[in-house]
Amino acid sequence: MTDVTDLSALSASEAATRIRAGSLRSEDLVRACLDRITAREPVVHAWAWVDPDAALAAARACDAEAPRGPLHGVPVGLKDVIDTADMPTEFGSEAFAGHLPDRDAACVTALRAAGAVILGKLVTAEFATYRPGPTANPLNPGHTPGGSSSGSAAAVADFHVPLALGTQTAGSVIRPASFCGIHGFKPTFGRYSNDGVIATAHRLDTLGSFARTVDDLLLVDAVLGDAADLPAPTPVAGLYRSEAWDEASPAMQRALEETGARLRAAGYDVIDIAAVEPFVKLAEAQAIIHKHEAFLCLGDMRRERANTVSQIFRDFIDEGERISADTYAWACGVQDACKAEEALLFGKADVLLTPGAPGIAPEGLSATGNPRFNRAWTALGTPCLGFPGGSESGLALGLQFVGRSGSDRALLRQGAAMFAALG
Repeated sequence: MTDVTDLSALSASEAATRIRAGSLRSEDLVRACLDRITAREPVVHAWAWVDPDAALAAARACDAEAPRGPLHGVPVGLKDVIDTADMPTEFGSEAFAGHLPDRDAACVTALRAAGAVILGKLVTAEFATYRPGPTANPLNPGHTPGGSSSGSAAAVADFHVPLALGTQTAGSVIRPASFCGIHGFKPTFGRYSNDGVIATAHRLDTLGSFARTVDDLLLVDAVLGDAADLPAPTPVAGLYRSEAWDEASPAMQRALEETGARLRAAGYDVIDIAAVEPFVKLAEAQAIIHKHEAFLCLGDMRRERANTVSQIFRDFIDEGERISADTYAWACGVQDACKAEEALLFGKADVLLTPGAPGIAPEGLSATGNPRFNRAWTALGTPCLGFPGGSESGLALGLQFVGRSGSDRALLRQGAAMFAALG
């Protein structure tokens, strides 16, 4: 039987291939991941719930049957805002300690049908908003891993699990992927079902994924979306600094410019894309929609559980309540106009290259960082592929490729080809 040494470093694709071939047992892989969690969890604090006995039993059940799907025997972690019938879903809040849903979320059902072993639940900021949990950045525990999908990004980056799911309503997939130095994927709005996932803003909420390779993101996308591949010709890349360029750190600005130059040197057509109306207002519109819809979705929780939710959460909901109907309507109008004019922004570009965050992960764990470079894309609903684009002071600088709506499979394949060209 296979040596378990370094099995936790396997990608999901490698592990799935070896399990199907009979050269790796799911039990050995899951045990290696659990050993890694035992060793590193006192530092990283990525997990809200892990039941080692249940995980190993699920892995042994996989080993006892023929492969059921593309993720057979592969461990996956879930952000703790995704319902699971066999383990608590606590939403990062003391108000829901021990809460056990009566059914799995649609994405969990799909993962199980594909043969995945659900390893456990990962730390989230409270109700997927802004009060951080205890998770630290595995690259430097004195810095935030980002959020609200903090545990999901940190667990994948620190080799606790090869795949994890998170959610993005502002920047909660791409930003933590940027801070932790891994890949994150936010699909086209509506591509993955949100059934059984906490609702915080119905115009924005998007389920996403974290992995250490793009091949793994393709695996997850085939399970949660569909496996039908679009043609993926060599793309024209648009260098998009956006109206927020001055908010990017000098190191982030250099990383973007250098990546654009390296793509040109590799033979790609790279053009500059300017920020234009109405897109320059889209980030502002997203913030308004997010706050007001969070009040609509979570206001009852804020009132009924005021003594067990944080002041940060109460303040966020109260801000949303104060937003007028006219202001909310204006923001929705901007979002709708931008979606209708998406082609105007892209111009001749097939994908846009832009920062994934303002810079490296900020120091301290009291906040999860600024989603300024994510808000517009979440509101626009376009697919985003986050990737490591450089480093500073031992921390990661993450960039992102943004594709046109509906181009998810093509974007992932184009991204993989561009990463190969970048070396």
